[in-house]
Amino acid sequence: MKDPNEIAAALRQIGRGFNALADAIAGEPATEGGREVAVLREWGDRGLSRAEASALFRKYGMAPQAAGGWVRGNWIESREDGRRYLTERSRQWVAEQEEAGG
Repeated sequence: MKDPNEIAAALRQIGRGFNALADAIAGEPATEGGREVAVLREWGDRGLSRAEASALFRKYGMAPQAAGGWVRGNWIESREDGRRYLTERSRQWVAEQEEAGG
């Protein structure tokens, strides 16, 4: 039997290939930054429930758990109404990406 670490590495490479293929078929941004911009653009000014936010992350090939990191990084915030909203930091970053042509 091969080394389990080699098998795991090979499976990760296969997974990345499938992600790239899915992105190409769906016409979605292939880069991580492109997916992040796409998520933020679609999110917009509306507040999303936890389930809606998770679905949006999955739609762009991102783990729903990424939302926790985005909260800690001040990209999104949870408000008293239980919904998640983009922060000013997110909106500024998207604007900068659009100005740069991304």
